[in-house]
Amino acid sequence: MFTTHSSDDNRSTAWTHLADENATLSTGEGLAQALPPRLTIYLQGDLGAGKTTLTRGLLRGLGYSGRVKSPTYTLVESYKDSRIAVYHFDFYRFTHAEEFLEAGLDECFEGDGVRLVEWAERAMPFLPPADLEIILRVAPGGGRELHWNARSEEGRTCLKRLHTLSHPGGN
Repeated sequence: MFTTHSSDDNRSTAWTHLADENATLSTGEGLAQALPPRLTIYLQGDLGAGKTTLTRGLLRGLGYSGRVKSPTYTLVESYKDSRIAVYHFDFYRFTHAEEFLEAGLDECFEGDGVRLVEWAERAMPFLPPADLEIILRVAPGGGRELHWNARSEEGRTCLKRLHTLSHPGGN
């Protein structure tokens, strides 16, 4: 299992050290168990920081066993045969924010489902706000640092549940 370290008593921020790819996959699997049926998550980090690996772990945690690829060229990959519908977006290739509307992607944010968004800043101001923000960085001593920031009540509830799942019995 993985460990989250809460940065505040409200569990609205936390961080996790990820030693390697397996730890990133495991963290994604753990996050899957804490998800509500509707949530928007911004995945932030440089190229190669582990955003798609975390998504792969999340989908495996939801029971998806197919191939998971980065949506860099397709803009969105949808996974509807898991426990929760998941939409994985990547706006890295956008040259202007209006491309979000031109592609009709705003419709993907209606109804239930988990939306994982990479490079969200490139679709602003048209993108709905994040419920949960996940920031991945290469750690100075190796591995990755993952920072969780809840941005809504749904995000706080998800982060609290994740903390409870990763710390059975309290703490």
